[in-house]
Amino acid sequence: MIKFLNFKTTVRFIVSIFVCLAAGLVGSIFTTPAIPGWYATLQKPSFSPPNFLFAPVWTTLYILMGISLALILNKKNKTAIIFFVVQLVLNSLWSILFFGLKSPKLAFVEIIFLWLAILITILKFFKISKLAGWLFVPYLLWVSFASFLNLTIVRLN
Repeated sequence: MIKFLNFKTTVRFIVSIFVCLAAGLVGSIFTTPAIPGWYATLQKPSFSPPNFLFAPVWTTLYILMGISLALILNKKNKTAIIFFVVQLVLNSLWSILFFGLKSPKLAFVEIIFLWLAILITILKFFKISKLAGWLFVPYLLWVSFASFLNLTIVRLN
């Protein structure tokens, strides 16, 4: 089980969460300026969530990802950590492509790779820690929805 009283473990959890939130910050650097301008001009489907919903959802997901990472770091499995890093880089890259380069088409191609990387990460994590794997499931569900939303935006525009 998790030993939160252990200083080293506690620091590992804090750093893991910080790393994930930092990836979100990178994405937001490209996202935030595009929301009131370019993104507002796009045609979006009726099921598109309101803009204010994205920040709390992503913050929650990044925290869950950080906790999941900390659980895996405790087990020192390099392959699982590599897949985690790959999906985290792809996560930030999506925002750069969609909002920074204003390319929903390119972002859609990329999000397919992100989805696959998340799925592989979940499978690797489940072998090491069931809890770490389950903590990633909401992220996969949200990216599945985001993929469909991304595709719909491509088709509408």
